[in-house]
Amino acid sequence: MSEAGAAGAVSTRVRIGCPVWAHAPWRGTFFTREARREEFLGQYASVFATAEGNATFYGLPSEKTVARWAEEAPDWWRFAFKFPRVISHDRALLNCAGDTAAFFARLEPVAERCGPFFLQLHQNFGPERLELLRDYLAGLPSGFSYAVEVRNRAFFTNGKDETALDAMLCELGVDRVNFDTRPLFAAAVDREDDAAQEALSKKPRVPVRFTATGRRPFVRWVGDPQVVKNDAWLAEWVDVVARWVEEGREPYVFIHHADDLHAPPLARRFQAMLHARCPAAVPAPAVWPGEAEPGEDELPGAQLGLF
Repeated sequence: MSEAGAAGAVSTRVRIGCPVWAHAPWRGTFFTREARREEFLGQYASVFATAEGNATFYGLPSEKTVARWAEEAPDWWRFAFKFPRVISHDRALLNCAGDTAAFFARLEPVAERCGPFFLQLHQNFGPERLELLRDYLAGLPSGFSYAVEVRNRAFFTNGKDETALDAMLCELGVDRVNFDTRPLFAAAVDREDDAAQEALSKKPRVPVRFTATGRRPFVRWVGDPQVVKNDAWLAEWVDVVARWVEEGREPYVFIHHADDLHAPPLARRFQAMLHARCPAAVPAPAVWPGEAEPGEDELPGAQLGLF
């Protein structure tokens, strides 16, 4: 259910996380005030048991970086790495055996701490390529979990193409990524909110799905830029995730926010709501490292500095 390394409050039955684990603007709130970059993962992992590894979409991390992750990540931690774009977008799964092998070879030092790898397909990747997707997934290394994110509108019609996709994923034991951007697109976004405007331009606007085709349902959820307006949207997912837990599945839920600044409080809010619904499976949220740190007026010598 949880890990003692974080005072029994890190949820590993339902893994909840953010799009990143190393976000410098979290210093002084989520992280401690003077947190060094090499401390980010350890501090993050005291609260959340997973995070998306989106950086691998743009290129392979250096061997030195992966070695550092292997040292910093707890044994129970799970990375959720995204397949490189050279595989998913540039080559569209064709003639990419070498790139795929290089991807897994580079991440081998953290192999035991890998959760689902997720393959985000281009919006042009449609039903006519379904057999290509099947062949690619069937050829991936065994021993890992996988999830696929589709963006082609043909896979969101409740018709034969979507049925064929879900049936194939079920057959292979691969999860379908449920990407929910409704709160973002429903928001009244300030035109001067650059982060929100950028998110609107980049995030897919596809119908939401609540689909579990494998053992580890995979959710990417993007919140309203106004944090206080998200409870109704989160409550809907609490119901879905609680049902998955009852079915014996191990969900991964990643909480996004336009500029990532408010991803931790939204993720904490979701965990608190899910804990209230199924306390035996999900512990109450952990205290953040930044909250556990003494206030500046509590530090040794602080009183002297007042006079």
